[in-house]
Amino acid sequence: MNKTAPLPCSQSRYRSHKICLLFVLALFVTQAVPVSAEKKKEQAPDKKSAKADSSKKKSATPWVSLFNGKNLEGWKVPEFGGEGEVHVKDGNLMLEMGVDLTGVTLTKVKNLPKSNYEVELEAMRVDGTDFFCGLTFPVKKAPCSFILGGWGGSLCGISSIDGDDASQNSTTTFQTFKKKQWYKIRLQVTDHKIQAWLDDKQIVDQNLKDRKISIRHEVELSRPFGITSFATTAALKNIRLRKLTQQEVAKTAPK
Repeated sequence: MNKTAPLPCSQSRYRSHKICLLFVLALFVTQAVPVSAEKKKEQAPDKKSAKADSSKKKSATPWVSLFNGKNLEGWKVPEFGGEGEVHVKDGNLMLEMGVDLTGVTLTKVKNLPKSNYEVELEAMRVDGTDFFCGLTFPVKKAPCSFILGGWGGSLCGISSIDGDDASQNSTTTFQTFKKKQWYKIRLQVTDHKIQAWLDDKQIVDQNLKDRKISIRHEVELSRPFGITSFATTAALKNIRLRKLTQQEVAKTAPK
């Protein structure tokens, strides 16, 4: 039995379809590979960035807690005269309202740095209208104080610079404080400057070159490191300190 040969036009149509199919497949492969590679590149973690973050974490010095949240171990209560009660409640260090100053002074000062360090704490004005955090701290040989909420409740600044207290020098600012609200305070001291932040907002950036640093005589008993409130009930927690790295100090140097 004779087989019928395919018509020339049928062969031509079949070949055309086959060529088209191969062309489409080739186009898909050439387009898909770069997209796939690009997607993998996007999804792959940035090794350099991860390495930098890891190096940054390792280079940061550890924090040292200054308050255990249980008692006044490591602190003493200075006798300012007319001070309120100082006690620990619900993990917070409480400075009850006094006639004027109420506070605590650090007793474990053997390893307290005088420069190139930073301090963090949280503070709350529970009652009263004056400063709820007067942080006295060392700056090389002479201490000074970082005041928050003084002179009627809103003034902040460093006491004292060139003999001028927080109410009348270049660090003077006015901030709004609500009662019974926690505020995060961060203070950094280097050989070059004093910087301070309130809830991550920088409010002090004071160069130290050719500046005289001192404290008001009222807080002499807070030397070298202490915290006070003025006619105000204050709560404090998470008080800690760490030494800065050489790289961190270098960033504050004059340019």
